[in-house]
Parts: sequence; C-alpha cells; structure tokens
Amino acid sequence: MKSKVAIIECKTYDQAEVRQAVLKAVELLGGWQAFVQPSEEIILKPNLLTKCAPEKACTTHPAVFRAVGQLMQEAGYRNLKFGDSPGPSLAGVAAVADGCGILKEAQELNIPLADFEHGSKVEFPEGRTAKEFIICDGVLKADAIINICKMKTHQLERITGAVKNTFGCVHGVNKGAAHAVYPNADVFGQMIGDLNAFIKPRLHIMDGIVAMEGNGPQSGDPVAMNVILASSDPVAIDSIFCRLVHLEPALVATNVHGQNSGAGTMSEIEIITEDGIMTISEAVAMWGNPEFKVERQKEYKGRINMIKFIQPLLDKKPYVIKDKCVSCGICIEACPLDPKAIFFKNGKPAYNHRKCIKCYCCQEMCPKKAIDVKTTKLANLLNRQWKI
Repeated sequence: MKSKVAIIECKTYDQAEVRQAVLKAVELLGGWQAFVQPSEEIILKPNLLTKCAPEKACTTHPAVFRAVGQLMQEAGYRNLKFGDSPGPSLAGVAAVADGCGILKEAQELNIPLADFEHGSKVEFPEGRTAKEFIICDGVLKADAIINICKMKTHQLERITGAVKNTFGCVHGVNKGAAHAVYPNADVFGQMIGDLNAFIKPRLHIMDGIVAMEGNGPQSGDPVAMNVILASSDPVAIDSIFCRLVHLEPALVATNVHGQNSGAGTMSEIEIITEDGIMTISEAVAMWGNPEFKVERQKEYKGRINMIKFIQPLLDKKPYVIKDKCVSCGICIEACPLDPKAIFFKNGKPAYNHRKCIKCYCCQEMCPKKAIDVKTTKLANLLNRQWKI
C-alpha cells in the first residue's frame, strides 16, 4: 500500500487560512481519529530549534501550531501537551518556546508544556545503529506524538523536515553528544532512522508556507513555498519536500535510513489534494521551486574516499563571518567535543579543523548568521571534473 501525502496550498499565515489548510490536509488522510484517540495523552511536537522570530522561518510558525491544537480540541482531544528539546540553550524550553511565539499560543489554548527538561535512558536493541537513547520524560510518558515540523535546509543532512524533527525528543545536551558519536551525515542519518523507529509519531504536519533555504537550519533565508503537507509517513513527506525543491530524496541520509528502519518509504507515495490524486510531476509543476537553495550535488564516494589524508580536504568546513560575529560564545557552547573544536582567539571564535567532526552544531545555533559552511577548492574541482 502506498503512503499518502496530503498537499494543501496555503499562501499566508493568516490564522483562518492556516486553520482551513490544516483541517483539509488532515481530513484527506481520514481525520484525527485515524491516528489518535481522545483518551490518549498527545504531545504536539513543533520545531523549537532556538529563540527565533517566526518570520525568520527557523521554527514552526505559531499559526500552524495554533491551528493543530485548536482543531484537535474542537474534535474532542483535551489531553494535549506540547514540547521540544531545543539546541544548546541555557534559557530552558519555556523561554525558547516563548521566543518562537509558540508559548503564547499554547497558553491561550491551555495546552501545558510537557516535561522536556528531564530525560531517561531507554534501551532499543532493535536499532540498526543506535541501541539506546536519552529521551525526554514527557515523550516517554505520552501515548502519541503529533510532529509539527518545519520545511528547512540543513548543512549536515541537506534538509530537515519530519524525520529529523524527532531529534528534539532526545534530551538536552545528549543531542550534541550524539553528533560526536555519529559524526557524519550518513551515520547520523542511521541514528535518526532508528530514533524514528523508536518514537513512531502518529502524524506529521509540515509547515511549508514559508520555508528556509540556503544556510539552514537557523541562518538561511525565508522563501515562500505556499504549502501545508501532512502524512503518517515521515520519509514520504520529506521525500515530497525534496521533490518540490528538485532534490533527489535518496541523497538525504535521513530519508534513506528512515526507509531502512521501516519508518516509511521514499518511492511508494500517493499525493492527495483537494482536487483528487495528483502525480509527483503534477505536484512539482504546481508547487515546485527549482531555484530553492539546497545542496543537490552527490558526494564523491569513489576511490578518493579511501585516500584518508585527502578526505579532510574534501569536507565542507564551518567558518566564521567575522563582521557578523558578536563573540557571544554560543557556537563554542554548541560544540559537542571536549575539548572544543572551536575556541576564542583574539576575541573571535576560531576553529581547529583537524579536530572538527563537521556536525555543524556551531553553525546551527549561531543567532547572528555569522557561521557558514564552505566547500574546499579541491572539492569544487572534483565536482566539476567528475560531476559529483
């Protein structure tokens, strides 16, 4: 049976328009009752990466969160909570949610914050790569998760959507530690695939009204995509996101390993809209954006990878844009290594690139867009020569 992905056009964050789009998307999939029951404790899981104004397209927009919460309450779902574990932050979950505009909506709807401040170790022997996790206690206590994710780019995994958003169920600093244990896109994707197999969110609703392109997941640029997507399959919804931005889904490690873990499919997908079933080509023609800034080149995986001393010359490296940097130190705090691969030098952050594991946590958490990632001249040469 094919996985269904609903696509509803939505061009603004006007609350009435967003509400209608979310309602239509869920109805096309069979309604809330197809995924959760009113008697269950349900966590609404937005993307709360860091304190960031909604118009920057870094986090789930408050209008989408409100639409989901309000519609579920009207359908008889009263035992709702919300939460996420942000990136490295001393502010706490509530403060980050407040900075993203989500806390205000949750308070107005009387949806309390679940316990994302504490975590517990859980064994997962079925995992293909990850055999255990430190999961937020609120997630472990809940019956079901509704994943309200954001359509964004990501320097490590190319894109972040439904599959990657489950990483916010991992408690606090353990997310940074995971980057040290799973230090590249492929092995990190394997871990995320296992995490999805463990968490098993019931439904995924993607805020793609205004997405983030370029230097994501925090420092990119807003770009209109004008869609709300919904599916019970996180791999399918992310694969359709990829198709809409002209990115091959199989180039995204979280898609590949999400499929390998049994969380979903990249290919057996049926798109449903208000006008009926639509082919992927038709959806791309209607909502696709070939100019969307995302990494589309294949990584070179041939013989050059076996020459170990050359490989560091091929990797993308983070660097500091000094005229944007305010020396706040958040990038250093975000580095999961001990000792750190980034440190203050002459008042500005500097890198030990030999130590850097290319997790890009520093870039992800920089609040001033002062860290970007660049490819070396050698890698660019190989890209042109071998078209990788």
